[in-house]
Amino acid sequence: MGGVRLLLLLLAGAGVGVAWRPPKGKCPPRCSCSKDSALCEGSPELPESFTPTLLSLSLVRLGVPQLKAGSFLKMPTLHLLLFTSNSFSVIEDDAFAGLSYLQYLFIEDNEIGSISKNALRGLRSLTHLSLASNRLEALPRFLFRGLDTLTHVDLRGNPFQCDCRVLWILQWMATVNASVGTGACAGPAALARTQLQHLEPASFKCRSVELSWFQRIEDPALSVEPFSYQGAAYVVLAQPFAGRCLILVWDYGLQRFRPEEELSAPSVVSCKPLVLGPRLFVLCARLWGGSQLWGRARPELRLAPLQALGPGRLLRPNDAELLWLDGQPCFVVADASKAGTTTLLCRQGAGFYPRQSLHAWRRDTDAEVLRLDGRPHLLLASASQRPVLFQWRGGRFERRTDIPEAEGVYAARHLHAAGQVFLCLTRFIGDSMVMRWDGSMFRPLQLLPSRGAHVFQPLLIARDQLAILGSDFAFSQVFRLEPEQGLLEPLQELGPPTLLSPRAFAHVTLAGKHFLFAACFKGPTQIYQHHELDLSA
Repeated sequence: MGGVRLLLLLLAGAGVGVAWRPPKGKCPPRCSCSKDSALCEGSPELPESFTPTLLSLSLVRLGVPQLKAGSFLKMPTLHLLLFTSNSFSVIEDDAFAGLSYLQYLFIEDNEIGSISKNALRGLRSLTHLSLASNRLEALPRFLFRGLDTLTHVDLRGNPFQCDCRVLWILQWMATVNASVGTGACAGPAALARTQLQHLEPASFKCRSVELSWFQRIEDPALSVEPFSYQGAAYVVLAQPFAGRCLILVWDYGLQRFRPEEELSAPSVVSCKPLVLGPRLFVLCARLWGGSQLWGRARPELRLAPLQALGPGRLLRPNDAELLWLDGQPCFVVADASKAGTTTLLCRQGAGFYPRQSLHAWRRDTDAEVLRLDGRPHLLLASASQRPVLFQWRGGRFERRTDIPEAEGVYAARHLHAAGQVFLCLTRFIGDSMVMRWDGSMFRPLQLLPSRGAHVFQPLLIARDQLAILGSDFAFSQVFRLEPEQGLLEPLQELGPPTLLSPRAFAHVTLAGKHFLFAACFKGPTQIYQHHELDLSA
């Protein structure tokens, strides 16, 4: 007996509503026939020669727990399929495979709480779909992909949770050429009983980021500086205990960072690179033995010592920054000793020589270069007073102002966002803070609890303006700037592994990936990879 014929007898005998197309001009006993179909109650008496074509099927109060893949492969001619008051709760991928002629699918008043994302795959003729009055809190993204013939969709009566999981439905509704009944939200509480069609997709915040651990570089480091040279990306670490500036390069074969070259630099605190065409310079600021300038004239050469920098001036350098003044490259080195002085070194001929002494006797701990009102500015943080802002005028830096309400600041970093300039100020004792430039002064904007912090580093990674607050005594915190409020909001903690006394952070982009370097004074440098997360998926 044919498969469809046997199935028809079983279904009809079980009291399931069945419509099918009889052979032309024949109507079996116990069936009522129209021109195009037959409807039978009970088990029809079908002669062996009958080969019915099943058109519609109504399944009520079935005892199966789920609809499995290929459940209807033996019924390829179905045009209408209805499920109501059934106990199954799951619909698997390809549950309706083979039903390429199905036009009406009604799955109503069941216990369904989950539908696989490919459950409706292959229903290329479907025009009417109802998932009304089930227990669906969400629908998988792309559930309706490929259903281009839909004209009516009914989702009403489901307890939808109107969080990021419904965002794709709102976006789909705006583009589909179909009538969609959506019903109301069951949660969260703030949106309960709100109609889905009244929700604004723009109000959903469904994109997040994550920094996940990627690699470690042995030996402690005090600074990390990325640079590009001859089309390749490099990173240089100042490793005082190893007595070197270590240059790293990306290994495309291993998909890891590996050492490329190292410069002998005992007690180094900062390695600052400068690229001028084919020439590469690295300033090595050292606590003892004098700071040095290394360089090479051509890519095929190795770096070699070129010059002693600021002898008698740089006695205890703590930070070094690169800046351009009147078209010339310069370095500024913050000196933290009582006898030394923060010094501006500018290029003259083949070397870099002192151009100006700044802030003598102030034991500067940090220098930050920024532009305000179209002019170069320099902000010096000091152990002895509030940060002081200098502006470049007439070929030298002149004191402009100090920063009020900013006592005890160890270091400063700045960022630009939405046309504004912000400062991230680090305090080892007390709260670190964010300040905003109002056109004449930096004003307090936000306090962030911190304990044992030496670095508060803003970084633009991909589309995200982040700021990382490193701590010697707690987990380092990552914050993200929320444009609407203009405030930093917590994003995540860095670790495991735990950062051991972080001193510098840097962002490196290469091979289509984004990495965060964390240089640590009491442990290895840790590298994290930046990932974008779509919470609506």
